[in-house]
Amino acid sequence: MHTIVIGAGVVGMTTAYYLHREGHRVSVVEAGPGPGLVTSRANGAQLSYSFVAPLADPAVLPKLPAWLLGRDTPLSWRPRLDPAQWRWCLDFLRACTRGRSRATTRELLALGLYSRHCVHQLVGHERPAFDFSSGGKLLVYQDAAAYGRALAQMDYQASLGCEQRALDRQACLALEPALADIGDSIAGAIHTPTEDAGDCLRLCTELERILRASPGAAQFHFDTPVSALRTEGGRIVALATPAGDLQADQYVLAGGIGAQALARRIGMDLRIYPLKGYSLTYDLTPDSIAPRASISDIGRKVVYARLGQRLRVAGMVDIGAAGGAIDPRRTRSLERDVARLFPRLNAAGAPQPWAGLRPARPDGKPLIGATPWRNLWLNAGHGGLGFTLAAGSARMLVDLMRGQPPAVQAASFALAA
Repeated sequence: MHTIVIGAGVVGMTTAYYLHREGHRVSVVEAGPGPGLVTSRANGAQLSYSFVAPLADPAVLPKLPAWLLGRDTPLSWRPRLDPAQWRWCLDFLRACTRGRSRATTRELLALGLYSRHCVHQLVGHERPAFDFSSGGKLLVYQDAAAYGRALAQMDYQASLGCEQRALDRQACLALEPALADIGDSIAGAIHTPTEDAGDCLRLCTELERILRASPGAAQFHFDTPVSALRTEGGRIVALATPAGDLQADQYVLAGGIGAQALARRIGMDLRIYPLKGYSLTYDLTPDSIAPRASISDIGRKVVYARLGQRLRVAGMVDIGAAGGAIDPRRTRSLERDVARLFPRLNAAGAPQPWAGLRPARPDGKPLIGATPWRNLWLNAGHGGLGFTLAAGSARMLVDLMRGQPPAVQAASFALAA
């Protein structure tokens, strides 16, 4: 069985990996010059399997006016004369109900915990070098009311199988001494020991290496954008590319933002819209007072992840910001956040900035499974959770393609849902 995977980000590469393990002849088609060079390049680096609650939540609604009108806020919106943007925003607002948010959290959490199992199996079997660490994650609250709400959410997630514990200020600082400079402002923290971190780009390049070195090596078509899916008789018969048509028995659409445009050309609306995010990567020195655990600053919606002798800092959601250009105002805001939390970081120099487009759906759930086209499958729309959910999503999709019941309820992520 020959299967083509469209997209070489972390979702596409893990899909190719699991397909290859199941005996498929695999080809990966990617518009860029290599794997992981777009949204996967410099994301937040956290594998947050237990923290998958969607952005679409009723608690977000009262904050939206200040966020949308402010200049230095976690979320910004640039209205455009774009029906897709307005439709996405309306669908997002409809998803901001307690019932839908809780249901989505429950479904994403099941996929997240399964993904953790898959990641640890992959790491144990292949030993990829991508600065992987299992230091847990610390959610830091500087607002007592927000911390109180988080404790209630923690109880709910515990009922779904999450391993978490609440920490007071002293316990938080004992776990992560690098937070000492903001110690007086900490209202509390929640620690999850089961969370991981890693370099998503390096994982993508390691998966390419593994797939090239394996018997029946996968084929990679880089610098090969797909312009159309050719159809006939309810099936995909070829991919149109500048190098000519590419044919296979089955096709997997895992191309992030690009999946939306390709799907629309054959009559499917995946409701994927780009949400821009930003990151900074600092090289550390022997004098750096930097965190060891992954940290989320809840008030500012900024995450910190240790990658060996580097620190990755990421945050922001820009709706309507076109392209991957870096907005210096947003990266300066991140730099101020770093200086406030870790004033003794003592990095080796200026950080490396990055901006990327997250392929987000209004309710926060990716699409994984079959399509009306008999040999076309979806693994797309993961938003900011692509790295976290990639392994579980890929394993789940491959089970569906084999006609085997997956470990996670597939109907929750089906196109019809």
